[in-house]
Amino acid sequence: MSDRSFIVQRNGRSANAEELAPLAFAGYAHFTAMQVRGGQVRGLDLHLERLRSASLDLFGQAMPDDRMRAYLREALRAGPADLSLTATVYSPAGEFTVAGADVEPEVLIRTGPASSGPDGPLQLATVEYERILPAVKHVGEVAKTYFLRQAVEQGFDDVAFVDRRGRLSEGSIWNLAFWDGDAVVWPAAEMLGGTTMDIVRRQLDRLSVPQRVHDVTLAELSKLAGAVVMNSWTPGVAVQRIGSVSVPEASPFLELLHRAYQAEPLVSP
Repeated sequence: MSDRSFIVQRNGRSANAEELAPLAFAGYAHFTAMQVRGGQVRGLDLHLERLRSASLDLFGQAMPDDRMRAYLREALRAGPADLSLTATVYSPAGEFTVAGADVEPEVLIRTGPASSGPDGPLQLATVEYERILPAVKHVGEVAKTYFLRQAVEQGFDDVAFVDRRGRLSEGSIWNLAFWDGDAVVWPAAEMLGGTTMDIVRRQLDRLSVPQRVHDVTLAELSKLAGAVVMNSWTPGVAVQRIGSVSVPEASPFLELLHRAYQAEPLVSP
């Protein structure tokens, strides 16, 4: 029996092989990933804003929110109540072309089984790397998988990126967050602002939890009281080592992040 979690739709309709073939090797697109629970999503406004702003950056135009929400609803109707969903926006003109204003972006939605990420704690290798267009969640990032594979070969679980100024920025598919014992510390480097990260930040504000943005280097890491990674799977997985630096496992920090995330209401597209 096939798993109803696996669905692929193009512009709100089931996609066939002929429609998907031109996209198989396409690398000029952007996306957002979300966890659906009970047919609802946390931070839907953040996902829509991400898709809208990235489309303006890449294509000069964006799909209206109401149309995107209709496509999301159609995908959710076709599957179970709990699942993982990725919405990818691309231009039908393809790569290596300059599309005119008459070529509107299209959306490909893929769903799969719900996920909550690894248990941790994780050990992260470090590598100097800065993504192109760091504020856009774009596709075709071979470096992320390449550095992840290298990290695992070296005995680590994943990788953290360090910019040319020696500042920790983000992970392969993760945002980084730190704890100084009193406040949540976010890296000051150029990076992708994750939707889970933004959910947690606004809920921490509502909980009156101090937050600050700071240059976090490996030299300063030993002075901090905890570190986590987060993405659409989870608001926090403990990190016990980054490069050669050990980090304390701060259970209260982890619990705080999960509590903040759970305070964000689930909404329907």
